[in-house]
Amino acid sequence: MNNFYVTTPIYYVNDKPHIGHAYTTLLADILARYHRALDVPTFFLTGTDEHGQKVEKAAKEHNMTPQEQCDTTVTRFKELWDKLEITNDDFIRTTDQHHKSIVQKILQDLYDRDLIYKAEYSGRYCVPCERFFTEKDMDDDALCPECGRGTDEIVESNYFFRMGNYQEWLIDYIKTHPDFIQPSFRANETLGFLKKPLADLCISRPKSRLSWGIELPFDADYVCYVWFDALVNYISGIGYGSDDAKFAKWWPASYHLIGKDILTTHTVYWPTMLKAMNIEMPEAIFAHGWWLIGDSKMSKSTGNVVNPMDMAERYGVDPFRYFMVSEMSLGQDCSFTEEIFITRYNSDLANDLGNFVSRAMKMIARNSNSKIPQPGPETDAEVELKTAALAAVSKMRDAIENMKLDRGLDAVMNAVRAGNRYFEQTAPWKLAKDENPERLNTVLYSAAELLNIVSALLSPVMPLKMCELRNSLGLDSNVNINQFNEWGTLKPGTEISDPGSLFPRIDTKKSKEQSNKKQPQQSKNSGKKSDKDSKSENSAGLITIDKFFETKLKTAKVLEAEKVEGADKLLKLQIDIGNEKRQIIAGIAESYTPEEIVGKIIIVVANLQPAKIRGIESQGMLLAAKNKKRLTLVTLDADIPPGLSVG
Repeated sequence: MNNFYVTTPIYYVNDKPHIGHAYTTLLADILARYHRALDVPTFFLTGTDEHGQKVEKAAKEHNMTPQEQCDTTVTRFKELWDKLEITNDDFIRTTDQHHKSIVQKILQDLYDRDLIYKAEYSGRYCVPCERFFTEKDMDDDALCPECGRGTDEIVESNYFFRMGNYQEWLIDYIKTHPDFIQPSFRANETLGFLKKPLADLCISRPKSRLSWGIELPFDADYVCYVWFDALVNYISGIGYGSDDAKFAKWWPASYHLIGKDILTTHTVYWPTMLKAMNIEMPEAIFAHGWWLIGDSKMSKSTGNVVNPMDMAERYGVDPFRYFMVSEMSLGQDCSFTEEIFITRYNSDLANDLGNFVSRAMKMIARNSNSKIPQPGPETDAEVELKTAALAAVSKMRDAIENMKLDRGLDAVMNAVRAGNRYFEQTAPWKLAKDENPERLNTVLYSAAELLNIVSALLSPVMPLKMCELRNSLGLDSNVNINQFNEWGTLKPGTEISDPGSLFPRIDTKKSKEQSNKKQPQQSKNSGKKSDKDSKSENSAGLITIDKFFETKLKTAKVLEAEKVEGADKLLKLQIDIGNEKRQIIAGIAESYTPEEIVGKIIIVVANLQPAKIRGIESQGMLLAAKNKKRLTLVTLDADIPPGLSVG
């Protein structure tokens, strides 16, 4: 890879940032940091979308001008990015004069080539989405097909971009460029959208209805549609129309990172705009899933958002960064609760990594005069540890290339766990008592070298904590992952210092008490049991029908299956449950081969909290009957779609 150019969507400044904004930006930052650590020239662009009806409306509510609304809110994004250690190379604002002039140049060029024309428009308009919809796009209730909120009927003259001219070209391009829209099932969604005739895109708003926008260069009575304006940031931010050398260096984008809710604008509007401008397509548009509270998307309108600044303040920036990337499988939805966060923190960071760091550094300080010892001959134990460490390097490279960062982090944490097993196996505290210095030095050097590799691989995710760890090892905090293709880069004699407790364990009892204080108190009768409740509890394990229906059973189609490395009984399945794809780990490998299960319609428990099995995330559980050692899947013979409720 010659260059790496990654973008986030630019965020609306109608309100303060939430965890969805933080996630996309963290993801971009971590990808940028990894590529810099691989010596790849990197450019990372983020910013804010500052025009449109939502911004104008928010300004009126706050008794501000739209520009004052923008200037006030943009500082919240910049403050959060500073807090989260975001290393963007530029921050673009669509109110920047440079950006506005580029948008106007593009509009004028398309208008001059008859790719923009004026016509009367009649349809429905969604203010929150800032999008027009025709009657055929909606049900009889006239709700927005994207957000489900009410729409306004509008009849007015507007300017249109001849987007429909490019429908067949776009379909062919998506089919012949399988990496263009990722994950692949998102490409299928776009192709499904393109089965209907593609209408031309309304790219203007009359000033009589909306004044806050970029004025059309060919008609001063109109401003540019906010989405047309916003999408141009990806090229205006790297020199298009103003710095040819800079633009040639960074375009095409390696990844446009987006949430799945803006898939159509990025995979239909944007490619057709670029095609009309005779600009090369971006290499990939990657749509990640949503963070959920229960079964619902986090949303400011429903009030169930998590404030990322609060989480970073309470638990630390690095643990928050680690959780966000390790918990979500890219492309799929993921649940967020403080309980899930604490569980992962205590398991991965406090118990596994923090414990190994503490043991290793204290042993070196105590038994090697706080210096990296000279190792002696290797045994099978060192070979096994080295294999786990170098496998983590290789798997992390693959994870970066294939947008599977959670799996890369799994491999790194597996190496950490191998380090803890290595300590248990070699028992350096016994070697110290038995006065076996050569063997002890080998064990301590190996532990330190593992920390050298692990800290380098985790630096893009947890830059502050890994900087502490590397400094305590006497190492430079600026890492180059390319140097870790072999074992043994640590120099004996390097002085170390104890970093202390990098990840203090979170007291779950205290955390629950603090959470309970925030909860409304129960009524006096809420803790009392009725006769009916008592009777139910005494019915020898019987449950009520209400209790049964708390479990959500759904039909699912098995798309892929493979054995879990090092586990005889486990298969890793990729399944379709109708509205999303999921991964589950199932202990059925002794009863079914991967080939046998692919294509089957099975039944899964769809509302289980995600769990880690052998370090791999499982997002549900399938149903199977057990007859002695043989498991038989609960399957359906009828040709029915995935995602149907069972029960």
